[in-house]
Amino acid sequence: MKFPIRRWLNKFSAIAFLLLAGCAAAAPVDKSVSRISVTFIEPEKFTDAHRAELEPTSSGVLRKLEKFLIDAGTRYVPARMKLNIRITDVDLAGDFELFRGPQADQVRITKGLYPPHILLEFEVVDSTATVVKSGKRDLTDINVQLRSVYPREDYLRYEKDILRDWLRDEFAVLKAGKTN
Repeated sequence: MKFPIRRWLNKFSAIAFLLLAGCAAAAPVDKSVSRISVTFIEPEKFTDAHRAELEPTSSGVLRKLEKFLIDAGTRYVPARMKLNIRITDVDLAGDFELFRGPQADQVRITKGLYPPHILLEFEVVDSTATVVKSGKRDLTDINVQLRSVYPREDYLRYEKDILRDWLRDEFAVLKAGKTN
């Protein structure tokens, strides 16, 4: 009689172990959340941060920008450092040309006259809580339409492009291991 019970216990413990391991693997810890932080300062006062609707700042657009900065920031900022970004203004590429009439008043027109514009402050802190680099940046690109930005269906492609350029240029020295 002891033999079947022992076999059952061995199977049960193996199944329990696999279930626990599966649960632990299903919920990976996102280390980037603790390394990159993005804060929007008074987003209701932003120049423009909505997609197509003529209403105050859309939290969906800001969430997409935040997610992009966190994802891209982990590639450009060294793992031993933390990046804090404070965005103080967002003006998306394009604008609504209401003079075109009611059929087009919900359509964002993109042309060189309406480049993306993002104002931000940042600081990079190392593992000893020392500020390694900080500053304010005024990001824009008047030649935005000369870029080949993909994917075309991403309505934040121009903003993501200038943010990616900023991250790459700003933190290349830190990524190389040089701190000035």
